[in-house]
Amino acid sequence: MEAILNLILRFGFISRKQFRTLLDEPISSHRELMETLKERQWISPRDLQELEPLLESLEAIREGPPESRDPRMQEIHATAARVARSDSNVLILGESGVGKSRLARWIHTHSLRNKGPFVVVSCGSIPEALLESELFGVEKGAYTGASKTREGRFQKAGGGTLFLDEIGELPLNLQVKLLRAIQEKKVEPLGSGREVYVNVRLIAATNRDLEEDVREKRFREDLYFRLNVVPLLLPPLRERKQDIPLLFDFFLKEFEKKYGRIFIPEDPSLPDRLMNYPWPGNIRELENCLERLCVLSDDGSLRMKDLPPSVIHTLTDVPKNGAGTDASAMAGTSPSASEQSNRSSEPDADFVRKNLQGAFEARRGLPTIAEAEEYLIRRALESSRGSISKTAELLDVHRNTVRNKIQQYGIDRKSLENG
Repeated sequence: MEAILNLILRFGFISRKQFRTLLDEPISSHRELMETLKERQWISPRDLQELEPLLESLEAIREGPPESRDPRMQEIHATAARVARSDSNVLILGESGVGKSRLARWIHTHSLRNKGPFVVVSCGSIPEALLESELFGVEKGAYTGASKTREGRFQKAGGGTLFLDEIGELPLNLQVKLLRAIQEKKVEPLGSGREVYVNVRLIAATNRDLEEDVREKRFREDLYFRLNVVPLLLPPLRERKQDIPLLFDFFLKEFEKKYGRIFIPEDPSLPDRLMNYPWPGNIRELENCLERLCVLSDDGSLRMKDLPPSVIHTLTDVPKNGAGTDASAMAGTSPSASEQSNRSSEPDADFVRKNLQGAFEARRGLPTIAEAEEYLIRRALESSRGSISKTAELLDVHRNTVRNKIQQYGIDRKSLENG
């Protein structure tokens, strides 16, 4: 829901104050959101009419690609929701593991062809000698070993979607035949001498720079233009680390369904600490890492020591603050000196800092780390009248961290809402 609220904030339907208020409320669907906006009369009836179809398309995103705090990903999700209802070719670009296949499947599921098949061809993993027959089919006796007539993937995807993964690995001779199939909507099975009509929606994906391949004559320019009707460029995970806690929750729910168990991080700061690892394998590496934690857990507790050695090595090299957690992970990113100066000049930051200082001065000895942390969180919650979003912003941590700490220290947030 946060991604949807972010978008309608960007479109100007709600104010930033209204956004923060809605973020703290248990709204689970676009219909609940519409009812809330109507009851509070926050937007005009005319804007409500304009907003409803937008919310319906954005609501569907929650079933597929994970939510994102990154404006680029939010724009990609909104574009995917719009293009899903058309038959236009889509070209999904991005490094390995960024979620190209997941997005392609989501587009198919929410298209008018969702009753038809979703057929995947991994152009880089099928031997070149077999790729033509895999794509276009083969007649019995067309070559030694062709003992029977077999449909190609174009025919198998009839009425549905054909997903050509690793399209940049397609040999030049097959690029010509693919271009013809796209233009004429016909394929010629190997050895048949006849054309077969095909009715498919085409989605392609690659981690290569196809524009560079076109310049170097490794990829046909005319085919590139045919495929590149709606390009969607997915950024690498290292460029949107603020999404790691969201992805952590997303995949954790998937693994809880898969294994029929509840998983809880032993250290509540684990999702934030993972933001300090560069994730060269992107979302796929993060997903595999979390599954590793789940399968190695005997009691449902996810432990830092069960992370892959490369991840542990990186995280242990990050300087820690006094609480024993990564300073940059608690902040989400490492702020510059100017950002720190700006933040310390804000009234709320002064309020928290002075009250924490008072907690130290009021005792003969220093408080324990846990006592100081609990006191800081309580005072921040009081200052923000129980708002999780405001508290997270005030402390510069992820909202999930605030929720975990509230649960850990047994803080009654509701008692602070009207304080």
